[in-house]
Amino acid sequence: MRYVSTRGRAAPLGFQDAVVEGLADDGGLFLPDRVPDVRNDLDRWRGLGFVELSARVMAHFVDDIDVGVLHELLRRSYASFDAPFVVPLRRLDDDVSVLELFHGPTLAFKDIALQFLGNVFSHILAQRGTSLNILGSTSGDTGSAAIAGVRGKDAISIFVMYPDGRTSRLQELQMTTVVDPNVHCIAIQGSFDQCQAIMKEIFNDLPFKAHHRLGAVNSVNWARLLAQIVYYVYATLALDEGGRKRVSFSVPTGNFGDIFAGYLALQMGLPIDRLICATNDNDILSVFFNTGVYRRGRVHQTISPSMDIQVASNFERFLFLRMDRDSARLRAFMESFGETGEATLDCALPVDRHIVATAVDTRQTMATIADVYRRSGYVVDPHTAVGIAAARRFTVDGPMVCLATAHPAKFPESVDAAIGKPMAKHPRLDGLESVPTRRSVLPARVADVKAFVAAHAR
Repeated sequence: MRYVSTRGRAAPLGFQDAVVEGLADDGGLFLPDRVPDVRNDLDRWRGLGFVELSARVMAHFVDDIDVGVLHELLRRSYASFDAPFVVPLRRLDDDVSVLELFHGPTLAFKDIALQFLGNVFSHILAQRGTSLNILGSTSGDTGSAAIAGVRGKDAISIFVMYPDGRTSRLQELQMTTVVDPNVHCIAIQGSFDQCQAIMKEIFNDLPFKAHHRLGAVNSVNWARLLAQIVYYVYATLALDEGGRKRVSFSVPTGNFGDIFAGYLALQMGLPIDRLICATNDNDILSVFFNTGVYRRGRVHQTISPSMDIQVASNFERFLFLRMDRDSARLRAFMESFGETGEATLDCALPVDRHIVATAVDTRQTMATIADVYRRSGYVVDPHTAVGIAAARRFTVDGPMVCLATAHPAKFPESVDAAIGKPMAKHPRLDGLESVPTRRSVLPARVADVKAFVAAHAR
């Protein structure tokens, strides 16, 4: 298996090199040169535990790490999760199930990929006898999950940018209360999209990237998507009744990485019917899938901050596949978008017959949190509520799964206000306000971030 750049101007790499590089040297994102067909494997995979299933799925994409080593890396990655099945399925009613992805150390779905990625990084660096400086940006949950994945690890330093004042208070504390010497939290005086743009520009400075051995943990890193594919396989095989039914998923969507993992699972031959792209007021993606027009707007600050994104970094991967891997056509689309803030996909509607999209505003999100609790006694966070509200707008022929992407305790203000009493609690978050913190505040300028990284890199 080789990994190619969406931009088509970088040499194909093996899995380990693609993971360490993060972003391709031509500014593109890595994707496997082919998507494996796993339909003949599905019956053998039914009933497997999450670790074993992960190893079986990933073996189709990873041929430069021994299968036994891969299995051990996965076992170690999920040992810290507080649910025996790692990603338990919970039925809300006859029509909808929730896939709980928040049982890792930072109570967010990002843990599933970033615990794995941290261990993969350590394995590769130990084999090569070198070090790595990770540069990432976060709208909320990626930062703390990435930090939890690499804190205290030999040969790795991590630099996480986040928009100052635009994450939840608990999301910020989960990052800044980790004071290990290899962890650097950078509060950027700007939006998440500005953080993303700074990161991409730094990675496109190839001499700087090489000199400081920069790696990425954002969802631009292929290993993130690889780990996320597995829970789509897990949920589908649990609900498809031996292949007799097709399963649909509603996915709270910001950076398009989580839903794109489901799209890849579909391409692999899983019996998946629809993928619902559920956005909040930052609706660039829902507009695109309904019109074919990708238009940048103003970032709206909402109660689901991890989705407060206008430029979805993983969207390029979808476009690459939708354009039949035509890198020249993709480059033209992205150049138009970069220059004018708008680009149109020349295609018949719908853009993709398996993806539907809708936007859920704050009022509807709060109403959904309250309604789910009233009907079932179940508490959901605002991001999950966006997915549930979106799922209720579509009729599907088969089971519907909503991805629960964060524990409600991470967003107590909105959850408790919606329900009308204090319900959003978790012992891992209690007392964070009294723990010492460390962070650096920088303006939204590439030069300032590069200087900070250069001063603190390994």
